[in-house]
Amino acid sequence: MTENEDNSKLRDLVRLDWAAKSILRQKENFSILEGLLTLLLKEEVRILDFLESESNAENEFDKTNRVDIKARDAKGEIILVEIQFARQHYFLQRMLYATSKTIVEHMHKGFPYERVPKVYSVNILYFLLGTGPDYLYHGRTDFIGMNTNDHLKIKPMEKKAIRNMEAYEVFPEYFLLRVEAFEGEPHNHLEEWMRYLKEGVIDPDTTAPGLKEAYERLVYDSMSASRRKAYDDFIDELRYQHGVAMAAREEMIEMEKEKSRKKGLKEGHEEGRKEGREEGLKEGLEKGRKKTISSITKRLKSMGMSDDDIAKATELGESDA
Repeated sequence: MTENEDNSKLRDLVRLDWAAKSILRQKENFSILEGLLTLLLKEEVRILDFLESESNAENEFDKTNRVDIKARDAKGEIILVEIQFARQHYFLQRMLYATSKTIVEHMHKGFPYERVPKVYSVNILYFLLGTGPDYLYHGRTDFIGMNTNDHLKIKPMEKKAIRNMEAYEVFPEYFLLRVEAFEGEPHNHLEEWMRYLKEGVIDPDTTAPGLKEAYERLVYDSMSASRRKAYDDFIDELRYQHGVAMAAREEMIEMEKEKSRKKGLKEGHEEGRKEGREEGLKEGLEKGRKKTISSITKRLKSMGMSDDDIAKATELGESDA
């Protein structure tokens, strides 16, 4: 492919986080998000519909900083997709609360426990949660023998048949996609997705599930004027908030530097005072010693003792005597 041919295929694509607010919710575009979920869950996912998310009613700041999608797949399992831009404390606790709340919301009164829905929580994070080196982390619940180290098997009755089941099949599972942690060129389909999430770039010849559809449908120039305006406003707001966050971070760094400087000056002052006190005490003791020696030698000389005898009697050197 020549450079001109390559440039002719480049497209200005909108970000997935903005598309999730409207474009991805259209049934003809379900396949885009289905591709990402298929890669994460390692099985084909087909979204039946998008469920109403509570975040739709939140304030404008939250709407810009987070996007929530609640979907249901062909197996009836619920998939929560959250895109979070701003750093948030206690994010893991928030994930747990969201999955727990979803389970309760979808357990109608009188439902038996076997109807508890399986929930997947997919979190696309534009800040570095934690300190791990990977861009993707997966968490699930398992029960392991404390003495035998075996995995507990469950045998539920399903349609008059008993099958072995892992505990994690019941409990929520969590995926953390740390966008900022992804670096370098993609080497597999998931990494192609990570590059799109971070840089907004998709290879025109990609075969990654969902990305081909994204390349065809999430094109900035193909949107209406009103949608382009909404998207531009969204990007401007993100840039503004990023600038505010960076300014706050730099201010915090400067405050820490000033705090360290003052601490250093204080410690240096205290150290100087301590050294001064020690030097003064040492000098005072030396003066006292010399004064005492002088007084003793004068008295012994007045008694007629020679310098040599005085030195032997007092165990002082001749110079002291």
